[in-house]
Amino acid sequence: MVKSGKQARRSGTLADSPSHLMHRALQLALDIYSEEAGEGGPTQRQFAVMEAVSVKEGLTQTDLVRATGIDRSTLADLVARMTTKGLLSRERSTIDARAKAVRLSEEGQALLNQARPRVEAADKRIMGLLPKAKRDGFLDMLAEIAAAADAAPDAEKAEAKALKKAAKEARKADKAAEKAAKPKKAPKTPKPKKPKAVAPVA
Repeated sequence: MVKSGKQARRSGTLADSPSHLMHRALQLALDIYSEEAGEGGPTQRQFAVMEAVSVKEGLTQTDLVRATGIDRSTLADLVARMTTKGLLSRERSTIDARAKAVRLSEEGQALLNQARPRVEAADKRIMGLLPKAKRDGFLDMLAEIAAAADAAPDAEKAEAKALKKAAKEARKADKAAEKAAKPKKAPKTPKPKKPKAVAPVA
């Protein structure tokens, strides 16, 4: 007899592992996406990049990392390949001369327009796996996890900065303690002055 609900989830450690369950869910979501997007469609990451660029043109790769959540090295490779395919174009940013702004090409915009209804169909299939009453809550929870992922780099930088400051203050305190522990040198005793020789009275 197959158990359902919480009893079924308690049958093993993997059944209670959020990371494992999220990985399984991601695999299913990507399979559904691939089926709907078709062979000529963009990958999920390519779609995310094109959608982000379409919302705000002229984004730098750093902006795209924040907008999509794709790590920097993967994104750089992805943008390079999409540029080679003619889906994106890159030019020097007018805001930061050191960075390059990314824009959709005509081919990229056409592919995005073609992909949007297919991605929407994939999303509907994924949400259709849940009862209607739980769908909004599911999206809210995913949004919270995504927000935590977005905040993680800033939190790590702040923590590293705080640790560096604490270490600096600790070194100062150690030096002050060492200085205070050193025995003070006794003041030099002045040498007694030699009495002046008095000339004998004639």
